[in-house]
Amino acid sequence: MYDPTIFENVKVAFENHVYDLDNIDQKITITNRIDRMDLAVLARDFAIQFKVVGLQNITAEISLTASLKELAGELLELPGENPGCVLCLRFMKHVQHVKNQCYQIEKSLNSIWKDDIELTQTLSFEYGQDPSNYLNNIELNFKEKINEAHMEDIPDFLFHVLKTVEVLDRI
Repeated sequence: MYDPTIFENVKVAFENHVYDLDNIDQKITITNRIDRMDLAVLARDFAIQFKVVGLQNITAEISLTASLKELAGELLELPGENPGCVLCLRFMKHVQHVKNQCYQIEKSLNSIWKDDIELTQTLSFEYGQDPSNYLNNIELNFKEKINEAHMEDIPDFLFHVLKTVEVLDRI
């Protein structure tokens, strides 16, 4: 009998909760979804993008990945392996006052997510446009892999994601 991988189980749990926030609670609007099997490196990738209703200036994305190492460790039940998925959050926001806003973003996100994340901010602007308006791609990589044991934490996790969007909107 087919036994779904950790990636599949966690992905479906996230999908269910995020779609409930869209369809039932109407707190968000899903804008994109990716579910990919990368045959070149035998990896899985899932991402779902959304905007919080009333806060259309910020796009949020939840991303799960499982590499060949994670999938093989789980399927072959290799001793010493810690199978799971890598979790990443991304937020896209425009900033005009780079030094000040990026500092505030870093400080705010570190206070929300504590020591669980590695934070990077990547700024860009479209050539020919005013270079005083940058797109800030804010990426939070979680230090620990997640698995089925974390599925009961998804509602609280999503609450913090929505809170993060609200905080970013005020900066």
